[in-house]
Amino acid sequence: MVAVLRRLALASIVANVAIVGTGGAVRLTDSGLGCPTWPRCTDESYTTTAEMGIHGVIEFGNRLLTFVVAAVAVAGVIAAWRHRGRRRWLSVAVFLGIPAQGVVGGLTVLTDLNPWVVGLHFLASMAVIALAYAFWRSTDPPAAAPSPVPPKLRPLAWALAVASAAVLVVGTWVTGSGPHSGDHGAARNGLDPETISQVHADLVFLLVGLTVAAWLALRAMGLRVAASAVAVLLAVELGQGVIGFVQYLTELPVILVGAHMVGACLVWLATLAAMWALRPAPSPAASSPAVPSAVTAAAEPATPPFEPSQPAARL
Repeated sequence: MVAVLRRLALASIVANVAIVGTGGAVRLTDSGLGCPTWPRCTDESYTTTAEMGIHGVIEFGNRLLTFVVAAVAVAGVIAAWRHRGRRRWLSVAVFLGIPAQGVVGGLTVLTDLNPWVVGLHFLASMAVIALAYAFWRSTDPPAAAPSPVPPKLRPLAWALAVASAAVLVVGTWVTGSGPHSGDHGAARNGLDPETISQVHADLVFLLVGLTVAAWLALRAMGLRVAASAVAVLLAVELGQGVIGFVQYLTELPVILVGAHMVGACLVWLATLAAMWALRPAPSPAASSPAVPSAVTAAAEPATPPFEPSQPAARL
């Protein structure tokens, strides 16, 4: 059953990343108002109509995918319910994040694709992905526990997470100032695209610098598992950075913008993986039993039942 639960948790991660990609397709094809209202597609129908054309089909298709993501989450809840503790509640949190995300998506339509709400819609997906990743990690076998990492390196893990989150947040501001609004009549956030893009790039450089520093520190300490996780994060960051610079220099072609959105999900997942690998080792008091083990007892010299203070008298 744990193997099934683990597959469902992984499927939840994949499904939530996929819906970010299809949501990007909605915006990049100017189909954000293909269904001009919510929760219905039109005032009279919950489904798209022939008069709405391809934009209605694209927007309604993305809404239908939400039910697929929810079905995977429900299956995860059912499979996790027999397990006590965090597996059960993480599965429930993932499921509850989906209708909450649907409400935010509805607000984007009802506010005519307000760029700040659109950005919140993307960030809500990042929160659900983080929950899904935690759910998946909760199904790890005991042998998959990370190598011991000194607690003093924990601030570095949080620094990576904060920098990565800042890159995502400011990235939504860049999107809100750019040309791909989701509909020809949608408003922009009013920020200067060049200025906010520079701020975004500066944060990316900060994130890459922190990642390199973490990798060097872990390598120097011989923590290979954690160093490998951070190396993967660095590779994903560099790939995402290449896409970002190329799309900026080529005036934001839709294919590259869509790839950049999916890449943002991958950067976030790689950040979460690095944080997991940088978990501090449990304290010796918590991990060592109070009673000496059989091996320790066997290694210690036997203690005589008593130590006579004077030699015994000879008979």
